[in-house]
This record gives sequence, structure tokens and C-alpha cells, in this order.
Amino acid sequence: MHRFAEIGHGSYCHYAVEFGCAELRAAAAKTRDSKVVQRATGVALVLEGHDRAFAAHAAGMDRQSLCDWVHRYNAQGLAGLTDRPRPGRPPRLSVAAQKKLAERVIAGADLKRDGVVRFRRADLRDWLMREFGVEMHERSVGKLLHRLNFRHLSVRPQHPQSDPAAQETFKKTSPRSFAHSSQPRRSA
Repeated sequence: MHRFAEIGHGSYCHYAVEFGCAELRAAAAKTRDSKVVQRATGVALVLEGHDRAFAAHAAGMDRQSLCDWVHRYNAQGLAGLTDRPRPGRPPRLSVAAQKKLAERVIAGADLKRDGVVRFRRADLRDWLMREFGVEMHERSVGKLLHRLNFRHLSVRPQHPQSDPAAQETFKKTSPRSFAHSSQPRRSA
């Protein structure tokens, strides 16, 4: 069923809409977005012939907003009542730079190269400044690491002068702790 929504001083839009009033309300009831339901209610009231001021008040918006939503509904149908994605601020680091940061974190810190045994957010912040010229706060570095699926795990770093062979020898020659017996102890 094609109907035209009346907008502004008796003029009609020149676009056909996809639903009538009842179909529009039924389609809006199936969506989970409350804003779409609100906008569809206002458009349905206009399609039913109610005054624009009443329809806008009943839908919880002003007349101009309702007029804009009617235009979008007439042009795009029910899909026109959803919010368009907002561009937002572009990320400070490109995808390639984020990948390089992830590789750096996975490789770990090197005492000779980085001067630290393990990375802190402050160390990574300084490295990002030197490498890419991007100044970030420590908290922003933490959020970036979280988006890259890194978790805050504070493991004990290996001492740079440790000797794994000597540690294994010590483990083999150390006396074992007493074996647990299967018999219960007697109380005194």
C-alpha cells in the first residue's frame, strides 16, 4: 500500500512509502531500537492524518524533527528511521601501526634494546612517541592494548643474569620434601 505523508503547508512528498499506518506500527513493534519505534509512531500519526504538532508531541520530538524523519521515511522506508553511523574521530594509530605495537608487545621487552625487563604502559607510550610521533596518555595506551586483546597480566619477569642450566641442576640436587603418606596421622 503506497501512501504519501503530508509535510509542511499542504504539500506532499513525491516518494512512495513502503507501509501504511498499521503495517508501519507492526514493523516498528518488531524492532529492538526504541528510537526507531518513537520515530515510526510519529510518522504513523502523520500518515493517519493527525496534526503535525500533535504527532510530534506524542512521539516526543519537535515538529521540525518529525518533518525530517517523515522525509527520510518517504525516501528510504523503515530503514530511513534508523540512525546513520557517525564518523567520529579517526584513530590516532593506523592499522599497520597497531599491528606493529601488537608484535612489539608479543615479542616482549629486551633489557639491552629497551632498557626495561618488561613493558609498562609508560614504556609503550614513549615507544609510540619515538616510533610514530603519536602522543598518547598512559590510560589511552591501556585502552588500545585492551582493544588489541591484551590483558593486564603481571608475570614475574626473568632476571637478565639468571642461568637456566644452574637452576635445573639445583632442582635435581635439592632434597625433595617429605612424601605424603596415605595413612592418616594420629593425634597426640
